[in-house]
Amino acid sequence: MRIEPEETYEIRNANRVDMARCGEILNDWIDETPWMPRVHSHEDVVRYHREFVYENRDVLVAETDDNEIHGFAATSTDAFVTGFYLATKARNKGLGQLMLERIKEENPAGLSLWTFVANSGAQNFYKRDGFKEVRRTDGDNEENLPDILFAWKPDGATA
Repeated sequence: MRIEPEETYEIRNANRVDMARCGEILNDWIDETPWMPRVHSHEDVVRYHREFVYENRDVLVAETDDNEIHGFAATSTDAFVTGFYLATKARNKGLGQLMLERIKEENPAGLSLWTFVANSGAQNFYKRDGFKEVRRTDGDNEENLPDILFAWKPDGATA
């Protein structure tokens, strides 16, 4: 079932100015998620997005008519989604689906991504959209949390 976003969004390529807001959105998610350890300071997360993510990833942002950034998605050149987060007020309102459709359009051969085992909401979101579980780890990441690798291939594509 598709939910139409309550707001009107422009999904566009990020500019350097947007990246601080992207870091803030991730910081908010970390702060709101009880099982997620904070392994980097707020400042380091924002700096990382401004410097590394902007220079090394394809980043899309969802911007409202009021010029507010409500979400971002970062994808590497090999179609690996390295970050996909929405502002608290934009979650479960159709924006994630809208952004994922755009990411798929820009990566028609397929996508891969990791999500934490504890993040059942993300797992359900990706599974509903055709992502398949590829493998699990017991926490081979800097957060030391078990995670799952998911992959999506368009209909008719071979693995």
